Amino acid sequence: MIRKAEPKDAVFAAPLIYQAIGEIAHTLTGATEADEAIAAMAQFFAQKQNRLSYENAVIAMEGDVPVGLAVFYHGSQTEALDRPFVEYVKKRTGVAPALVKEARDDEFYLDSIAVRSDKRGKGIGKKLLAAFEQEAIRRGHDRVALLVDEDNPRARQLYEAWGYRQDGMVTVSGHRFRHMVKSVFVPV
Repeated sequence: MIRKAEPKDAVFAAPLIYQAIGEIAHTLTGATEADEAIAAMAQFFAQKQNRLSYENAVIAMEGDVPVGLAVFYHGSQTEALDRPFVEYVKKRTGVAPALVKEARDDEFYLDSIAVRSDKRGKGIGKKLLAAFEQEAIRRGHDRVALLVDEDNPRARQLYEAWGYRQDGMVTVSGHRFRHMVKSVFVPV
C-alpha cells in the first residue's frame, strides 16, 4: 500500500532520503557527517514548504511497517522549496550554498526514491514510481522527470524500461547525473 507521508514519518524517511541522495544531503544541510545531515533532514521532513517535506512524499507500507518512500515536487516550485535550506545553511555556516536546480519549470520531478535494503527486489520501488507518475497526472502535469547517477546503469535501465529517456546531464554536489524525462497522459 502507498499512503501520503505524515510528519511522524521523519525518523523513517530521513535515513532513506540520505541513502538516495548521498552528498546532496550535505550540500542541502551544510552538515559534514552523515548523522548530522540525517538529523537535519528529519527536521525538514516534518516541516511544511520545503523540498523534503512530508507534504511532497508518499510512503510504501508493508502492513503497518514503512518500507520505502518517494519525494517529488513541481520544478516551478524549486526556488521556494529550496529557500529554507539556503537560509538554514547560511545561518549555520555564514555562507549560502549554491544549490543546483535539478528540475525544469515544466516538470513534475522525482527528487528521491528509496526502499529499505531488506525489502528491495520485491517491486516496491516500481509501486512508488507508479505512485509518483499517478500523482503527476492527478495534479494535471504531463511531463515527469528524474535524475539518475551516471554510475548507476541498473537504475538507468529500469527507468528506460518505464519509458524515460535521457535529455541531458546535470552536475549536483560534484556528481554527474542523467536527466531523464517521460510524458504521461493527462485525461482531458
